[in-house]
Amino acid sequence: MQLPEKVELAFLPTPIYKLEKLSKQFQKNIYIKRDDLTGIETSGNKIRKLEYSLREAFEQGCDLVITCGGMQSNHARATAYAAAKLSMKSCLLLRGNGSSEPVEGNYFLDRLVGADIVIKEPEIFNRDKDKIMLKLKTAYEAKGYKPYIIPMGASNGIGTLGYVEAFTEILKQEEAMKVEFDTIINAVGSGGTYAGLYIGNELNRTKKQIIGFNVCDDKEYFIKEITKIIKEAQVYFDQEIKTERIKIIDGYVGQGYALSRSEELDAIASLAKLEAVVLDPVYTGKAYYGLINELEKGTFVDSENILFMHTGGIFGLFPKQSQFK
Repeated sequence: MQLPEKVELAFLPTPIYKLEKLSKQFQKNIYIKRDDLTGIETSGNKIRKLEYSLREAFEQGCDLVITCGGMQSNHARATAYAAAKLSMKSCLLLRGNGSSEPVEGNYFLDRLVGADIVIKEPEIFNRDKDKIMLKLKTAYEAKGYKPYIIPMGASNGIGTLGYVEAFTEILKQEEAMKVEFDTIINAVGSGGTYAGLYIGNELNRTKKQIIGFNVCDDKEYFIKEITKIIKEAQVYFDQEIKTERIKIIDGYVGQGYALSRSEELDAIASLAKLEAVVLDPVYTGKAYYGLINELEKGTFVDSENILFMHTGGIFGLFPKQSQFK
């Protein structure tokens, strides 16, 4: 398998280790991969995908990147800092309520790095984000820039290669640790991370269960989105990637995207006390809450070694501090 070239921005490989006390609690071998440690300003899973997206932008001679996300988007923040590292300008289209949004967490970091920021109300953002980014592209072109648009989460064919590569990294770590993970768990918010792990599993014929917990929308939506991403990425591989084994566990969206229930926050606080691991409220917190509930239900009775992907997002935790008990 030969992937396209990338620009190296992340601190890799990220560590894997066993969560000893959690494993004892559930009588399962539960491990964690710390992709929250890919950097500081660029921490989280998005930077793996951006390494490929920004390489393509660089090869096309682009000097400005446009992307989108929520007010506390980890992807938007990582994009802005990665762009600055590469001496590129960035424009972030964010879903929010304009000047009433508090300047904190990821949004504060976006402003700190000097990204151009456009905020649209949720209804307009959800309906027109792609059209708005195209209009922004045209406006910047009129000013002499050469823009490159990155979709939300860098979840497209080129971006997902970051997690095809990550899957190979996991296989090398398995060999070094003398352990074989039969189940890999990750939060699904745009589909690119899941798609990359799934592709890696299929290409290597390792027959692992790749299981996603959706943090917004529903199972059917993400099966379609992940299938679309896999089809876009197919051009990079000779082997046909079949999509029949995509598995999403629905039911843990709660109040909605980036909205937290007390039980989700309790799960985050509980893991911090138990294992000194801090999850985020938007992605990993919901996925972890889903994982422990499904463990209690017996969903993973046939899983021996479970790997939980910590995809970062710690800056999004601070705006939620008043909601913790």
